[in-house]
Amino acid sequence: MTAVLFDFSGTLFRVESTESWLRGALTEAEMECGEAELTEAAQALEAMGALPGGVDPSWLPEDVASVWGVRDKSAELHRAAYTGLARHVRLPDERLYDLLYDRHMAPAAWMPYPDTAEVLRTLCERGIGVGVVSNIGWDLRPVFREHGLDAYVDTYALSYEHGIQKPDHRLFAAACAALDADPREVVMVGDNRRADGGAAALGCAVHFVDHLPAAQRPDGLRPVLDLVGAAATANGTDPRRKK
Repeated sequence: MTAVLFDFSGTLFRVESTESWLRGALTEAEMECGEAELTEAAQALEAMGALPGGVDPSWLPEDVASVWGVRDKSAELHRAAYTGLARHVRLPDERLYDLLYDRHMAPAAWMPYPDTAEVLRTLCERGIGVGVVSNIGWDLRPVFREHGLDAYVDTYALSYEHGIQKPDHRLFAAACAALDADPREVVMVGDNRRADGGAAALGCAVHFVDHLPAAQRPDGLRPVLDLVGAAATANGTDPRRKK
């Protein structure tokens, strides 16, 4: 293998809990909310799937259904979809709907999985190209910078920047091209079998991890190192990072 592509949410990073998300937005806005009201609102937001990167919606309101399937194709659609879900929950202040959306884009809202830094650093040291391929409506690069991981990523293929979302093979192809990597020598790592499995159409190998809270998945990415090492040994290659 000459390169590894990673999904972002649920693969390399995990978003904060819905309650932490709501508390963070309230704190940043200097708004007060009683504990019972906060707990009730957080539970309702989670049931609606209003936190990007969190659980899927339990149901789709009619006003959101029309954009849900294409929400990752643009920043505008992404915001409309998730603020639309949130607006089906009664919150103490109208401003919170947009503040919550803004909060989820903050680096503080995201935590890398315990083995993310180790795996990315080791791949870099081995000369393996690294790309991040994500269905997303905003620029996640600041998250990597804030957590000191941007030096290990060679390219980003973000759906909203291309107007294409996984499982469309063209998004994976864009990442492979940026890495100057033959897709047949690339492995895609993700948590969504449908979306991330789209890389197989290009000939990429695909490896899945479980979308779990960070504390419950301490070493889910480490098998990737064995997978890449085994492939290199089998092919008799010593891959070097391509620039």
